[in-house]
Amino acid sequence: MKKLVSALILVAMVFFFSGCGEKAEDSQAKKTVELNYSIFFPASHLQAQTADAWAREIEKRSDGRIKITIFAGETLTKADKCYEGVVSGISDIGMSVFAYTRGRFPLLEGLDLPLGYPDGLTATRIASDMVEKYQPKELEDVHVLYLHAHGPGILASRKEITGIDDLKSMKIRATGLSAKIVSRLGAVPVSMSQGETYDALQKGVVDATFCPVETLKGWKQGEVIDHVVNTRAIGYTTAMFVVMNKNKWDSLPRDLQKIFTDVSEEWIVKQGEAWDLSDEEGEAFVRGLGKVFIELAPRQKTLFVEAMRPILDDYVKATEEKGLPGRQFLADIQKALAN
Repeated sequence: MKKLVSALILVAMVFFFSGCGEKAEDSQAKKTVELNYSIFFPASHLQAQTADAWAREIEKRSDGRIKITIFAGETLTKADKCYEGVVSGISDIGMSVFAYTRGRFPLLEGLDLPLGYPDGLTATRIASDMVEKYQPKELEDVHVLYLHAHGPGILASRKEITGIDDLKSMKIRATGLSAKIVSRLGAVPVSMSQGETYDALQKGVVDATFCPVETLKGWKQGEVIDHVVNTRAIGYTTAMFVVMNKNKWDSLPRDLQKIFTDVSEEWIVKQGEAWDLSDEEGEAFVRGLGKVFIELAPRQKTLFVEAMRPILDDYVKATEEKGLPGRQFLADIQKALAN
């Protein structure tokens, strides 16, 4: 009899704890996951709006189990602190620019090189594909959701430019990589923020600026230049990340992780298309002001491309010294651009 009672008690305990476990599991599944998202773009910028649409789509597909609060315009972390802010957990998700912390991402610096990117969608796809293929160790302290990148940098100038010789001694606003491009073209790079560039162009402090064409509308710089030179032959881009805190990612149930992965894959195209739309609007804005667009002759395009070769060589040398596959990384980008 005692054995029968003990057996019944054991069975009852199994059912009790099994039921509790199921309830706990159900409770966890229904619990709302609240996340914050730091974005350096101002809320009015199309890229911030596209990122907001990404967040709302994830909330929708999760049936409200995910809630994402966006902090745009550097209100949570500054642009150059955004990545480390995600690593440390200040923000759960972050969007900013790799190049804002130069030296932190040596292999990925290859994405920004003046390789002739034709548009933002192409640059965005290539950036995402390269990270997927190489899985860089420099990103292993976060979970990568997706990458995107702006359209090719062009030369907007107060002076007419028809060839490389016209650039000699010109003062051109440029920062980071674009400063190296300016130097290789024989001009003088002048570092300043986008916010300072309008006045600098208007007052003649600089003669020109390297930038994606969307900047000419977004920052109104099209008003204070007279010529837009098509330098897509050496079109550079600026790669940007959307990453999540690794511990936060690991804590998510697999079905929620899948939602993030699926939506992020779709947003590679949407974010790239947003960059191209911005460029189209920027070009329309400048044309509406009656500014002159200049196409370089084939020989001049060749001279511009040849002038960039030392920059590419320096990248390969620097990455190989660090034991990184920079040569192959660069070759893969060039192959993708040739297709």
